[in-house]
Amino acid sequence: MFHELRKRGTSVGTGSAATETESRAAWVRLSVALALSTIGGVGMWSFPVALTAVQADFDVVRADASLPFTLAMMGFAFGGMLMGWLLDRFGILVPAVCGAGLLAVGYIVSGYAPSLAWFAFGHALIGAGSSATLGPLMADISHWFDRRRGIAVTICSAGNYLAGTIWPPIVQHLIASAGWRPTHIGIGLFCVATMLPFALLGLRRTPPTQQIAQAGAIAGQAQRSLGLSPSALMVLLCIAGVGCCVAMSMPQVHLVAYCGELGYGVARGAEMLTVMMAAGIVSRVATGFIADRIGGLATLLLGSVLQGVALFLYLLFDGLVSLYVVSALFGLFQGGIIPSYAIIIREYFSPREAGTRVGIVLMATLFGMALGGWMSGAIFDLTGSYRAAFVNGLLWNLLNVAIASWLLLRPGRRVAHA
Repeated sequence: MFHELRKRGTSVGTGSAATETESRAAWVRLSVALALSTIGGVGMWSFPVALTAVQADFDVVRADASLPFTLAMMGFAFGGMLMGWLLDRFGILVPAVCGAGLLAVGYIVSGYAPSLAWFAFGHALIGAGSSATLGPLMADISHWFDRRRGIAVTICSAGNYLAGTIWPPIVQHLIASAGWRPTHIGIGLFCVATMLPFALLGLRRTPPTQQIAQAGAIAGQAQRSLGLSPSALMVLLCIAGVGCCVAMSMPQVHLVAYCGELGYGVARGAEMLTVMMAAGIVSRVATGFIADRIGGLATLLLGSVLQGVALFLYLLFDGLVSLYVVSALFGLFQGGIIPSYAIIIREYFSPREAGTRVGIVLMATLFGMALGGWMSGAIFDLTGSYRAAFVNGLLWNLLNVAIASWLLLRPGRRVAHA
């Protein structure tokens, strides 16, 4: 139903709206957003590589060493909601500039940290800064595309996985050659030196507004077909986001350490993380094509089911070659889950609320990442193995699958869609 209404709305739109949406300026803006997301995404991927070095430096147990990542995810969660609010009121330039500044300060504080507490505080700032390069950019770029909105949103979000592909081997090399402290300081300086020019030169135009009211009416009709209030739908999406990301965090946060425990070394784990993120890029772009045809909810369910399959494969195989293969499959299966939430928000809520609502749902997913990252470390400390942590991830993944299935099979939605 939503896709038919969207096509009908496009056909009756004004000529100027058609010119601005999906125009050359829109694609240039998407390129800038992708670059910012790739640079700023370092805030999510540097810590897993530095985990063992930081643990040894501060002489703490694995669960305590995982807490800075938890703080980074909490900073990302709350920061994403704040950055989304700033986007809805002032445009994308304000959160982009704030994000660059917070990343620089956070990495420099972490590099000079005299204790784990200061290191964790620096990572809270890093998370808040990095949040400006995911949810707000996805929400902003969704205003510039209509027929290809799913593809545009997923390409924008792919920057986060490009960061996961590019940054881990770089960070691993720098830590091995210069130490983790100079590495963190250098990353902070690099972020502010590159992100500010990109933001100031590429994000100054305001998005087209001619079709905002029409898009809001279409989203309202799609939402009513679910038979749920806006608040109820948001709560369900947030719970689903927690479930999927507790599951997602196990390999993403602990894969490097897991390879170390198996005797393969952290360098092999960093390579596997890179393979995972590279496969995730393919998944995210493919998700855009799929979502433009079957909708965000069905795409979310598909990704969640496949993520569960990949987690189960981690329980069956722990050989070196097998782990490379399973890590690639994990990235390929789950890469489209996070952008699916942004697409769902645009399908069922007003565009004027996109930044704030995407920020809220991403906040829930980051709570899941924070909880899962800490929980997996705690389970390892209790059991001496990551096997139970993979089982824990599978159970949380089932929660997300159940919610997505229930929403997709709502009687009102099926009747309206038919």
